[in-house]
Amino acid sequence: MARADKAVLRLASGLFLAVLLAYGLALPLPFVVCLLAVMMLCKPGPPLPILKGMVVALLLGVLLVGGVLMVPLLQHYALSGVMLTGAVLYALFFFGLRSANPLTMILVVSFTLVPVAGVAEQALVTVISVALVAGVLVGVVVNGVSHAFFPDPPELPGMAVKPPPIEREAASWIALRATLIVLPVFVLALSNPSFYLAAIMKTVALAQQAGSARARSAGRELVGSTLMGAWMAMLVWFGLSLWPNLWMLMLWITGAALWSGARIFGVKASTFRPSFWSNALMTMLILLGPAIEDSANGSDVLAASASRVLLFVGVSLYAWATVWVLERWRASRSQALFFDRS
Repeated sequence: MARADKAVLRLASGLFLAVLLAYGLALPLPFVVCLLAVMMLCKPGPPLPILKGMVVALLLGVLLVGGVLMVPLLQHYALSGVMLTGAVLYALFFFGLRSANPLTMILVVSFTLVPVAGVAEQALVTVISVALVAGVLVGVVVNGVSHAFFPDPPELPGMAVKPPPIEREAASWIALRATLIVLPVFVLALSNPSFYLAAIMKTVALAQQAGSARARSAGRELVGSTLMGAWMAMLVWFGLSLWPNLWMLMLWITGAALWSGARIFGVKASTFRPSFWSNALMTMLILLGPAIEDSANGSDVLAASASRVLLFVGVSLYAWATVWVLERWRASRSQALFFDRS
């Protein structure tokens, strides 16, 4: 079996187990747990060792504490709180790019969700913190189990080629771009946390995807992956409505993971990059989870889901516009410096 085929099976089987644990054990915000598991399952390379997992858990705990401490600052000194949040986000993106850490997205989600939840209600902080910690633990477990069933062959010395690290200037520019994409949605979420919590997770995913997107293709990448994720969520919801139970939810999400994973890892040829399909899969989970909660609470699922899709499309258009404007500004600045030197 080829290495890419095993990667697809690891993603599908790992997400199958994550859905079983998250929804079967009735963990708080189970779709957040599944989302963090997907981030870890899409991580290239071997599963996260226990020691490194403890380091990530420690960093996550520090960020959760920092997020809680940001709540009174945001409530009483909003401008200073927002500026400090922007500085922390920039640092997380920058050092994540410089160290090629694929778990940067988890840290950014943690730091942005907790302050917004604390502004809304202190009890919600506990719920989100438990969901984030559970998501990391579930992600480590399912990633290890899936690698145990579908291990990669051992690499011979000299076969593993690590990508070169991103230069400081490029990392600084990408981190600035990602921060400017996340920060406005973070500010909006402070005004209506319950409505924008899912949008924050979507925006962080967009910021990660926009880091490598070019201005010409950013619209198709960012908006297209959002619409693809909405289409996948609609298909899974339709299949789940035929026979609504946990096992059907697990099977339908696993099918979506197999279909998108084949394109993420290059088993099926696609005109879109792997980041397009991973973002679509995460968008599906972000849309599907709240829809399941709306159905359990007796809310209008169709209206709530439509508003979320429109919000996500709007956020994607903003991310596209941000990439386009910043790239145009950077190009004009470089051209002006070139003429000044000549």
